[in-house]
Amino acid sequence: MPTAIPTVTLLFASLHALLLMVLVVPIVLHRRRARIGLGDGGDARLARRMRVQANFNEYVPLALVLLALLEMSRVPGPWIWAFGSVLLAGRILHAVGLSGSAGVSRGRFFGTLLTWVDLLAMAGVGVWLTLIPS
Repeated sequence: MPTAIPTVTLLFASLHALLLMVLVVPIVLHRRRARIGLGDGGDARLARRMRVQANFNEYVPLALVLLALLEMSRVPGPWIWAFGSVLLAGRILHAVGLSGSAGVSRGRFFGTLLTWVDLLAMAGVGVWLTLIPS
């Protein structure tokens, strides 16, 4: 079966790359201002910013791989758009929520919830496609 370039996933990967840069630049600038070369230097604000970026890096790569594989497997376009949109919304909400407060926040909660539901849904579709005969 021929596979097409997963262009919807390419768009969402690009948007996530831009979001990653939004998360990374403040870390770099903070490190330079505070002269912290490695780790967080005991700086709570830097530690939280680093955690936001690390959390992004823990979830987004696998989610984008799943999205691309589903798109190449000919999952209907609206599903791919929905999966990609939910992932992006979840990561933005989480980043905003955790960036604003180290404690509980609505953004952090709903961002995590959207990310987890999205991953579970994509995994479910992937399992369905591979185990259930057409």
